[in-house]
Amino acid sequence: MPKKGANEFYRGSIAKKIVADLQKHGGVLTLNDFAKHTADWVEPLSVDYRGYKAYNLPPNTQGMASLEILNILNNIDVKKLGEGTTDYYHVMVEATKQAFADRDKYLTDPKEAKIPLDFLLSKQHGKDQAARISMSKAAATVKPLDPKGDTVWIGVVDKDGNAVSLIQSIYHDFGSGIVPEGTGVLLQNRGSFFSLDPAHINHLKPGKRTFHTLNAAMLLKDKKPFLVYGTMGGEGQPQTQAAIATRVVDFGMFPQDAVAAPRWLHGRTWGAASNDLKMEGRIPQATLDEMKRRGHPVAEVDDYTDTMGHAGAIMIDPETNLRYSATDPRGDGLAVGY
Repeated sequence: MPKKGANEFYRGSIAKKIVADLQKHGGVLTLNDFAKHTADWVEPLSVDYRGYKAYNLPPNTQGMASLEILNILNNIDVKKLGEGTTDYYHVMVEATKQAFADRDKYLTDPKEAKIPLDFLLSKQHGKDQAARISMSKAAATVKPLDPKGDTVWIGVVDKDGNAVSLIQSIYHDFGSGIVPEGTGVLLQNRGSFFSLDPAHINHLKPGKRTFHTLNAAMLLKDKKPFLVYGTMGGEGQPQTQAAIATRVVDFGMFPQDAVAAPRWLHGRTWGAASNDLKMEGRIPQATLDEMKRRGHPVAEVDDYTDTMGHAGAIMIDPETNLRYSATDPRGDGLAVGY
């Protein structure tokens, strides 16, 4: 079977078995749906960040939100805030809110709507967003974030310096929970991001791709890979990417320290009933108390919790070409060399 490649999955016996089982149980996918599927080769999005070029994936992924956070932080002296301080956590959360407001308004299949990426990633927009951040008070969220997994991030750098940042997901734990008979294929359920409200930016429509959370990141220095990084974790992906990027770039931390350091999650993970700001228990109580005083709905969680996602990173030292890799103590990943 492997000799037949992707064609066997989308047009051959595997597709036929999947469609037959789905239709037997009320599904609507057809063989034509599988046969028409295409993968896209896309141009990445980028913004400047402290002398680095940050790259991420374009819509329909939330890569634009990850880059917007860095674009906002360009206008704030993050290093002066101090890593792990109340001001640091506060600014990171507030920048995330600004980016997510744009994401929730605009992000969908780019073939179905005009997404003003030039504006959203412009230096001026980043300045305007940063100016809206109050250091003394948390901004009220405009509306609840949608409940948004089984996701994996992989980063690779080879002996020649070629680098790959890759992310793959079937969304909820065990995806849809459906394995069509005779296939061994576990089907994903990322279509749950669609809305049945016809006025919603991600309303359900044939042939349309909905907004999804997957985004793989990379920082380049002088046009060469410097930091290959990413994480699973739905809404938390842009936030954890921002944590890793600021800790490495602004605070000079090595990847393992940056990944292992305490994290936060603004919003909600799928299945949760409400929005809050989850903060790991290793964060000092005084910091948590001050975050609450500023209006953040802080929920203290375990010292190391996989709610924050399982992040990873590889840093390539521009001077020595040494690779520094990291794996997340919150998960079961590995950092290996060759």
